[in-house]
Amino acid sequence: MGSLFYGDPVHPIHIEDRALAHLKVVIATKLRRNESFTLSWKHPEGVDPGRSTIWLHPSIPLRFVFDAPEAPPLSRQWIEELAHSANSSGGIALVDEHVESPPTDS
Repeated sequence: MGSLFYGDPVHPIHIEDRALAHLKVVIATKLRRNESFTLSWKHPEGVDPGRSTIWLHPSIPLRFVFDAPEAPPLSRQWIEELAHSANSSGGIALVDEHVESPPTDS
C-alpha cells in the first residue's frame, strides 16, 4: 500500500502501489502543464465508508511513496482512462483497472 502526501505531511492518503503508479503519471502530466484538478476515490475497506476528493494544485507540495522498491508495469489503457477523467469537469476518478482476458483459442 503506497501513500500520497498532499500538503499535509502527517496524514497520507493510502492507495495501492499499482494504482498510485498510474496516478503518478497522470498527476505529474497535469501539474507539469500547470493545471489544477480534483482527485476522487472511494475509501478502502476497513476505513470509514464513503469517498473523498482533493483539489490538486501545482503550488501545493506532493509526494508519492511506494512500498515496493520496483515500479510495476504500467497499463497504457488505465493511464488513458485516468487522463480522460482528469480532463473532465469531475476530475480524476480513481477507478479500478480493467483487465481484459486474453482471447482463448477455440
